[in-house]
Amino acid sequence: MTKTTSTPPASAILLIHCPDQKGVVSAITEFIFKNNGNITYLDQHVDQSSNTFFMRLEWNLEAFSVPKHKIGEDFGTIIGGRFKMTWKLHFSDETPRMAIFCSKLPHCLYDILSRWKSGELNIDIPLIMSNHFDLEPVAKQFGIDFNHFKISPENKEEQEEKQLKLLGEHQIDFIVLARYMQILSKGFVEANKNRVINIHHSFLPAFPGARPYHSAYVHNLLHRFHQIS
Repeated sequence: MTKTTSTPPASAILLIHCPDQKGVVSAITEFIFKNNGNITYLDQHVDQSSNTFFMRLEWNLEAFSVPKHKIGEDFGTIIGGRFKMTWKLHFSDETPRMAIFCSKLPHCLYDILSRWKSGELNIDIPLIMSNHFDLEPVAKQFGIDFNHFKISPENKEEQEEKQLKLLGEHQIDFIVLARYMQILSKGFVEANKNRVINIHHSFLPAFPGARPYHSAYVHNLLHRFHQIS
């Protein structure tokens, strides 16, 4: 007997943040319930310091009565505006497109590409960008377009403009910094707001710069000195 595997039905993923207030969860879940949706995941959090409500919610679209192309419009009209929400809607059957930025060290790049190649990461990786040529062979090994941008203080703005243009041409959804040894400019970050993931040092942003571990070590020594003095 041949074992067949069925593809799970598509789902919608909603990411939300807004001022914390009564009725937010009720309104969202009621919207899904009334349209015959089945919630498969829900996680929420309130940041007390800023009085901000956060939620990630996913529901099955198999019997959902609102057409896929109208969900965002209906949600924004009925709920988003009412609660002054900032929200994004994604669908599980749409593969996000990711760009990788790297410099010289290969371990983060290899880890991402290995997970992508094995199918663990459901993404497309159209291009890799780097300020050095060192990792070009890795990109070629995995069949990904490699783009080199030599960056200096004098040409940083110009090179970032070229990078932004290339990201737009490839319709990139988000960027991963895989040991990318450059500090992105404010303009670049604003152009990709909430679409950049940094997997550099775990100490960042508390200890930015090229030597974060050394900075953390000095900070710890000073802290101990003040404790005993």
